[in-house]
Amino acid sequence: MYGFSYRRPVSLDEAVSILRDDPDALLLAGGQTLLPTLKLRLGQPTELVDIGRLHALQGIQLDRTTLRIGALTRHATVANSTDVQHAIPALARLAGGIGDPLVRNMGTIGGSLAYNHPGADYPGAVLGLGATITTDRRKIAGDEYLQGMLDTALEPGEIIVAIEFPVPQRAGYIKFPSPGSGYVLTGAFVADTATGIRVAINGAGPCAFRGADFEQALTARFSPDAVQDLSLPADELLEDLHASAAYRAHLAQVAVGRAVAQAGGHRQGSRS
Repeated sequence: MYGFSYRRPVSLDEAVSILRDDPDALLLAGGQTLLPTLKLRLGQPTELVDIGRLHALQGIQLDRTTLRIGALTRHATVANSTDVQHAIPALARLAGGIGDPLVRNMGTIGGSLAYNHPGADYPGAVLGLGATITTDRRKIAGDEYLQGMLDTALEPGEIIVAIEFPVPQRAGYIKFPSPGSGYVLTGAFVADTATGIRVAINGAGPCAFRGADFEQALTARFSPDAVQDLSLPADELLEDLHASAAYRAHLAQVAVGRAVAQAGGHRQGSRS
């Protein structure tokens, strides 16, 4: 680990000012991605700006149509929130399945989305629900936020303040985790929203992406049977020692079907 200074701002404005004055400073929230990166000497910040205790960036608010989660809200808090469990049960299950208890009690939703790791869970929810990322400067639509592997629409020094999730009519999330790390090997977030059916695939590619063929099939019939014969092209999927691209493509189809069933989709011939 390289040497750096440590600062703990007492307000969002102070954090913004530090980042504006020092482009090589990095934000520290839960540290579940950043600290291992620094230990491996894959990053060399001049300063760590610890915003983990800024209460203004924490908390969960629910109104009739929107669930707003502060960027510094811990995964465990999201998982255990009665508001999240009531409004978007799939999101509560997603948060409860991240990593292990240490990661869930230290990691934050904003930190996860800021890094956009290909094996992270929350990008699937952002894309699957059509969420909006609120920063200290603007609002960014979820479809525009995720740019690629470890890449987002955030500009230098821009800080995520909150994530706003539209409350869907129904939603489901299924993931196949990597046995060693708990990262998503392949997963699917399926939601029946006010703007239509949305299907997000995460873990399989460089970043989460929409499954257009799945969405079209589920719009016609919201049932696991509607996607059982669909296949995901493997040519742009990840391939590593954990899974081939072809296997990830297969897992994506399975995950979508199971997410639909979890959301309340019915198999052909069953009662509606």
